[in-house]
Amino acid sequence: MKTSFTKMYKNLALAGCLVAGLATSSVASNVDKIHFLIGGGAGGGWDGTARGTGEALKKSGLVKETSFENMSGGGGGKAIAYLIETAKKQKNTLLVNSTPIVIRSLQGVFPQSFRDLTLISSVIADYGVLVVKKDSKYKTWADVSAAFNKNPRSIKVAGGSSRGSMDHLVAAQIFKASGGDPKAVRYIPYNAGGKAFAGLLTGEADILSTGLGEVLDKHLRGEVRIIGVTSNEDIEGIPSFKGMGVDAYFANWRGFFAAPNLSKKQAQAFRNVLEKMYKTKEWEVVRKRNAWVNLYQPGDKFRTFLEKQEKVVGSLMREMGFL
Repeated sequence: MKTSFTKMYKNLALAGCLVAGLATSSVASNVDKIHFLIGGGAGGGWDGTARGTGEALKKSGLVKETSFENMSGGGGGKAIAYLIETAKKQKNTLLVNSTPIVIRSLQGVFPQSFRDLTLISSVIADYGVLVVKKDSKYKTWADVSAAFNKNPRSIKVAGGSSRGSMDHLVAAQIFKASGGDPKAVRYIPYNAGGKAFAGLLTGEADILSTGLGEVLDKHLRGEVRIIGVTSNEDIEGIPSFKGMGVDAYFANWRGFFAAPNLSKKQAQAFRNVLEKMYKTKEWEVVRKRNAWVNLYQPGDKFRTFLEKQEKVVGSLMREMGFL
């Protein structure tokens, strides 16, 4: 079954709001400027989320000043450590992260976890996709699956994160759901989504595992071909893995964290301004452009969500041999 972007977003945004208990606070945001700290390079999902959020906040007039800083390293750990170490002077800083903060903490890639930061809110969700070049010999998921079943090592899968991280995990989940051995996936890690995309185009990899929002525009322009998406239904001609008989659903959240020991007043101000952003036309432009689903879960609701994800993802990673 195919579904339109509009219908899908309305349904999922409503579900996200119900789960999160979306409030309609009239409290002023009290945020004049935000410095976005991005734990990955340009072109990746964190980079796009931070810059898209900043764009909407500034153009809508909710925030007067925005700035951005890319700090790659350690699977996002370098930026987390920096925020913690310099916490006293980071009152206006928001760190963007996503499911990898849970995965990499479980793996011990870095010693910190989301518990060491001030939780502001999740903001959006993004489905996973497998992508090939427009002239790839793999035209469909059936082609990829057949080649993998014949010789798993013949297919190189690129991702913008380290081994055993989210891009790797999503690809392994898809192959496992299709009857393959998840540990046999030949994964090539890149430091940021942009570099992984370049690896696909140069032929260093056969398939790219990434988020729908990162490649949707390129797919629509015919530059690459998305062969499957980890949603429950097809999206505008992009087949879902579930629709192809592969039970592999995944939606990656992205959200913001602040420095530890940030005042409750400032933390709530950040949450309020993000809540207000959803109601602006400027945000709707950014959201549609990136094929994002709204997922506002502030404060304690965000913490509960992360604790549950930690249990679910940890169990899945152990089953797949990543822990």
